[in-house]
Amino acid sequence: MWEWLCLLFAGVAFYLILSNLGTVLGGAGRLLRILSPFAGGALIAYVLNPMVEGFQYRLLRGEPRWRWAAILLSYLTAILLVALLGWLVVPQLVKSAVTLFTNLPGYVAGMQQTLYYLQENYHLPVQSFVNLLEDSEALMREVYNMASSAVPQIVGALGNAASNFVAVFTAVASSIYMLSGKQKLLRQLRTMAHAFLPPRAARRVLRICHYANENFTAFFIGKIIDSAIIGVLTFTLMSFLRLDFALLVSVFVGVANIIPVFGPFIGAIPSLFILLLVDPLQALVFAVLVVVIQQLDSNLISPKVLGQSVGISPLWVLFAIVVGGGLFGVPGMIVGVPLFATLYGVAQEAVAALLRRRGIDAEGRPAGGTGADAPDPAEEETQEEREPAAVP
Repeated sequence: MWEWLCLLFAGVAFYLILSNLGTVLGGAGRLLRILSPFAGGALIAYVLNPMVEGFQYRLLRGEPRWRWAAILLSYLTAILLVALLGWLVVPQLVKSAVTLFTNLPGYVAGMQQTLYYLQENYHLPVQSFVNLLEDSEALMREVYNMASSAVPQIVGALGNAASNFVAVFTAVASSIYMLSGKQKLLRQLRTMAHAFLPPRAARRVLRICHYANENFTAFFIGKIIDSAIIGVLTFTLMSFLRLDFALLVSVFVGVANIIPVFGPFIGAIPSLFILLLVDPLQALVFAVLVVVIQQLDSNLISPKVLGQSVGISPLWVLFAIVVGGGLFGVPGMIVGVPLFATLYGVAQEAVAALLRRRGIDAEGRPAGGTGADAPDPAEEETQEEREPAAVP
C-alpha cells in the first residue's frame, strides 16, 4: 500500500515539475546564485588545503591547535604571490600588449614587403600568405575597435565586482571555516553517506571520493608547478637570446602549458606568429627554443614534477582531453584527465571484482584460490570506516 502511495506522489510531483519547468529552473538558478559564494569558498579551500597541510605538518609538526597559524600563513602566502605577480608581471604585460598593438601595422607592412621581395626575385608562391596578412590586419583593427568599445563594460564589471563585496567576503570566510573545520566537516559527510546509503554503497562512494581527491590534487599541483617552471625557463632563455616580447610570450606559454598534450602548441603557435611579424629570424630561434624546452619538459621536468600522478597511458590522456574539450571546452580539457583517471580506476576495480567473482584471471584462465566466495578487496573497510560514525 505504502509503495503505491509513494509511486503516486512521485508521479504527481514529476508532473507538477514538468508543468512548471520554467518556474522550477528559475528557482534553481536563484538558489545557485545564493549558494555561489559558498561554492567559491569551497574552491578556495580546496586550492589552499595542500599549502595548509604542508605548513601544519612540516613547519608546525602537525599540532592541531596550531592549524589556525597554518591557515593564516597560507592566506598570507597566497596574497603575497598574487600581489607580487600583479606588481611585477601585469604592468609589463600591459606594456608589451600596447607595444604590440601599436606597432602591429608596421610589422604587417614589413612582412608584406619581405614576401613581395621573395615573390619578385625568387618566384616563390607566397600570395596566399600576403592575403592572410591583409586579412589579419583587418582582423586586428576589428579586435582593436571591439576592445575600445568594451572598456566601459569592463569598468562596469569591475564596479559590480566591488559592489559584491558581501559575496567575496562570504566566500573567503566560508573557506576559512572549511579549512579550520576540515576534519569535522569530512566526518559529517561520511556520517551522511553511511546514514543514507547501504553499507556497501557508502564504502564505495567514500573510496571513490578519496581516490578522486588524490587524482585531482596531485594532477593540478604538479601541473601548476610544471607550467610555472616552463614559463620562467622560457622567459629566461628568451631574455638571454634578446627576443622581443619575452614576458608576454612566456606568460602565454606557461598558462597554456596547463592544458595537457595540446597546451604547448596552443601557447607556441600564436607566439610564433607574433615573432614572425616582428622578425622571421626571431621566430625561427623561438621555434627551436620551444622544441628544446618541450623535450626538456617531457623527458626531465614533467616526470620529476608530475610522476605518475594520474596513472593512465598517453592514449587515455589524449582521449580524456579530446572528449573533455568537446563537451566543456578549455575547462573540460584541463579537468578531463584527472576525472577520467578516477573513472578509469573505478572501472579497473569493477573489472577485477567481476573476474574474481567468476574465478578467472585477466586472460580468462581459472584463477587458483579464487572464486565466487573469495573476498572482494574493494569491499573491505578501512580502519577509519570501521569506527562508528560520529553524529554531526
